[in-house]
Amino acid sequence: MKNLILSIAVLLATTFTALSQVNKAQSTSTIVIIHGAWSSASDWIHVTEDLVAAGNPVISINLPGHGSDNTAITGISLKLYIDEVKKAIGDKQNVVLVAHSFGGIVASQVAEQIAPQIKKIIYIAAYVPKNGESLLSLAQTDAESHIGKSLIVDEKAGIATVRKEGVADVFMADAPAPVADYVSNNTKPEPLAPLATPVTLTDGKFGKINKVFVHSLNDHTIGYSLQQKMVKDAGIQRLYSLPSSHTPFIMFPHVLAQIIALEAK
Repeated sequence: MKNLILSIAVLLATTFTALSQVNKAQSTSTIVIIHGAWSSASDWIHVTEDLVAAGNPVISINLPGHGSDNTAITGISLKLYIDEVKKAIGDKQNVVLVAHSFGGIVASQVAEQIAPQIKKIIYIAAYVPKNGESLLSLAQTDAESHIGKSLIVDEKAGIATVRKEGVADVFMADAPAPVADYVSNNTKPEPLAPLATPVTLTDGKFGKINKVFVHSLNDHTIGYSLQQKMVKDAGIQRLYSLPSSHTPFIMFPHVLAQIIALEAK
């Protein structure tokens, strides 16, 4: 089995040629972007703009309780997230799920439930669960992550919060200060229930779906060692690597968009 691991140097050398090729023929796949925890669809605007400009149909999901959505935290569950994604997909076929961070949990369960409609999952610095795992169960095995020292869990209120002073280090240590400051000042509490809910996956459905992983080499949220373990456990053979923090869509949006466009073909 041959792994494809592309460094940023190799990728940048080929990316403009690849984009011109993508532009010549509109994609027949629908790209569905699922953001992570403490994030929203608006964080993916530059990636989305590039993909649309290259002729790719794109749906960027804003999960309930994120961004401008004010769904009450007490009413948010993993099932609600999954139903929202499935509703957005509808009866579309050849769907490419693009999942970041916690979005990997959501995408995996969506793929299990509507497997015939899913062409591929592209995990970007994302959790890749096995049957019975949750984000929290995976995160507890991550000795390299910085999030533990900044995470505040309020079980009574049903929320998880990252301390303001820890947001930049955990999520975007490589971002310009104004960007990091803005995110630190605007991060909303995350519903706790979806983070703790285990997925139900089978080899016959989720297991048969084509998968790609984009590593974030300088990630303080999901350590590189855990990324490698999840990739190995899932049998993912097609790999990319970016020298980024947990948010490559901020520092490398154009390169990331081209990885997605190439994989969606």
